[in-house]
Amino acid sequence: MTLMNVVRRNLKMFFKDKGLFISSLLSPMILLVLYATFLANVYKESFTDALPEEFHVSDALMNGTVASQLIFSLMAVSCVTVAFCSNLLMIGDKASGAIGDFTVSPVKRSVIAAGYYIASAASTLIVTFTALAAGLLYLSTQGWFMSFTDVLLVIGDVFLLTLFGTALSSCIHFFLSTNGQASAVGTIISAGYGFLCGAYMPISTFGKGLQNVLMFLPSTYATSLLKNHIMDGLFREMETAGFPQEAITGIRDSVDCNIYFFGTRVPTWVMAVILIGSVVLFTGLFVLLHVLSKGHMRKK
Repeated sequence: MTLMNVVRRNLKMFFKDKGLFISSLLSPMILLVLYATFLANVYKESFTDALPEEFHVSDALMNGTVASQLIFSLMAVSCVTVAFCSNLLMIGDKASGAIGDFTVSPVKRSVIAAGYYIASAASTLIVTFTALAAGLLYLSTQGWFMSFTDVLLVIGDVFLLTLFGTALSSCIHFFLSTNGQASAVGTIISAGYGFLCGAYMPISTFGKGLQNVLMFLPSTYATSLLKNHIMDGLFREMETAGFPQEAITGIRDSVDCNIYFFGTRVPTWVMAVILIGSVVLFTGLFVLLHVLSKGHMRKK
């Protein structure tokens, strides 16, 4: 009951700030329009370069492939960057001194941490699932090849990736105490995360040394898992259309559906295990930080 009261209070505070909620909701939609405007041609050229010159590709398959890349780029970034925006309440409580009321109350620190996490995850999920619905609607107008199972898997990926973004932002925000610090960190994350996770540019286009480094980051596997589930239907259609297996493998490699850990291809089930493990790790770390904290959580 205490936990639910804390969660209810945090959600109420988040939705009370209409500007924060609306900006969080509109950001992925704006990104989708920008991606479709500026990245579509880049993805289309990348796709055609992986095929033999004499091979004909239907417009539906071409457009569906490009749209799928736009969607997984949008979702891979939004699930994390929106979480940093939705998770500002904890910093606001520090700045206002409200966190001090929690820490001197009988409420356990683990309950306080869980309350922040659940509320942030819930508000972020509203935004990310809305963005996913818009993305799938856009995909249906370009070229739809996803099965019902593919859609369920993508929904599961977005759910897990949102929990990962919430846990990661919670751990980082724990050490911040002002809105200015949060704004600076959010700007850095927004600018750099899309490149580090392979959403903007495939990791396969990076140098070998950087590729090996990025293979130690859970975001690499989370993004690749999402790519696989969004594009599996397209690859099945390519096989039906008579695409050479070498060409399909080349496309999978070029968009990071196939990723390699020091030369060994990583199966999708391993990607899922890494993502789930990362969610558990960062969530547990966030709760542990609260349990072990003393004066840090009070206003400085």
